[in-house]
Amino acid sequence: MRTGEEYLQKLYQMKPNVIINGENVKRDDPRLRAVAGVMAQTLDKVKDPEFQNLLEVESKEFGTINRFTNIHQSVDDLLKKQELTRKLCRQTGGCVFRCMGIDAMNALSIITYRAEAMTRRPYNQRFLKYLKYWQENNIIGSCAQTDVKGNRALRPHEQADPDLYLRVIEHRDDGIVVRGAKNHITAAAVAEEIIVLPTRMLTPQEDAYSVAFAVPGDWDGVKLVTRASSHKREHFSCPFGDVGDVENFIIFDDVFIPNERVFLGGYEDEHAFGGWAALLFALYHRHSYTGCKPASSEIILGFSALVSEYSGIEDKKHVQSKLADLISVSELVYAAGIAAAHTATKDDSGTMIPDAVFCNVGRKHAGKNYYHELEILADLSGGLPATLPHEADFYDQEIGPLLQKYIKRKEDVPSEDVYKLYRALSDMLCSSIGGVVAVAGLHGGGSPQMEDVAILKGYDLDLRKKIAKYLAGISE
Repeated sequence: MRTGEEYLQKLYQMKPNVIINGENVKRDDPRLRAVAGVMAQTLDKVKDPEFQNLLEVESKEFGTINRFTNIHQSVDDLLKKQELTRKLCRQTGGCVFRCMGIDAMNALSIITYRAEAMTRRPYNQRFLKYLKYWQENNIIGSCAQTDVKGNRALRPHEQADPDLYLRVIEHRDDGIVVRGAKNHITAAAVAEEIIVLPTRMLTPQEDAYSVAFAVPGDWDGVKLVTRASSHKREHFSCPFGDVGDVENFIIFDDVFIPNERVFLGGYEDEHAFGGWAALLFALYHRHSYTGCKPASSEIILGFSALVSEYSGIEDKKHVQSKLADLISVSELVYAAGIAAAHTATKDDSGTMIPDAVFCNVGRKHAGKNYYHELEILADLSGGLPATLPHEADFYDQEIGPLLQKYIKRKEDVPSEDVYKLYRALSDMLCSSIGGVVAVAGLHGGGSPQMEDVAILKGYDLDLRKKIAKYLAGISE
């Protein structure tokens, strides 16, 4: 399997279609390096004994492959993907960025199988060839699903501008031409491949919007308008200082997609497959969240416990209660992911589908509590994260010793350690990237409303009403 350095060298050679603040930049731009570095870790960690068993998967076709290129074939596959995600997020301090690509691939493995069986178009044959390329080359990908949507009260075909949902504008013998935009697309600027999926259920008037395909990240006509955020340490380094985020607004400006990369073509009878592709990607991605969100909660828990220890209040009852709240969120979300794996079903394509109710309950619980977790952290940290002096002042020869004297907490904790802790807390609670991560904690993987829809759709309410009737003595 290739190394992180080999991935970075390929990334840096891609065409400069990334736009930051109005400037086309290459992918070795410093603002992209933090996220690219995390991607590289998912390749290099295979050498680490702690991760080797989780990252390596034996494939019948290709031998040993990276789990982030694996199509889940068993309950164990789902469980190990969840465990791997949690452990890696602890190492990186946040998102590992590879779930989007492989969650999309698992969704496509099912949808292309069903679509080919019903339409006789060779979608699954194309997908299997693409999967071979993906696994043999340990491809790092992103998924572009969310359309810009325009007027939320109107369906795609009702919009004043039909391009507000990405659609096929031309069918050719050798492929299709698409036009539109996708928003909120994490890590696309540092991905080798971008997989595009529909964003919602569609009607017969909306076949043209039922389109799925894959393109290299620097494909002609693809424009990535990028918002990049990162932490920067001036006087000391730390793993948390390398945390970053890359979000993309992707414009597809009349882009030609060759047939071999088209997995749904927007033909007259394909609207239903678009909706199911959207739901399946969301399902796999929400299962991935039951791995990463427990790690996020653990990180908040760790900082909450440490700042309480440094302040000498770790044994106070109100502090202990808050820490128990954080533990409860982390472990209940993780438990939902385990349950979703153990109650998974195998599709006719051979791909395992995790249980929709457990996946969505876990994701909903995580999102609903994320701002509450930050509130606990802010409460225990006090106001200093928002008012912390700059590093240059803390390490200044003249004023620095005074700041070091007055930032002191417990006697046995060095002032520099107190400063390093509060610098990280400031990043988490007060920085631009902290704000990005907070919104992602609520909305990432789909809005809370859609989680409610999925939970209610998959849950047997009639059975529960029968239980109530029986207990109340009401005859059927």
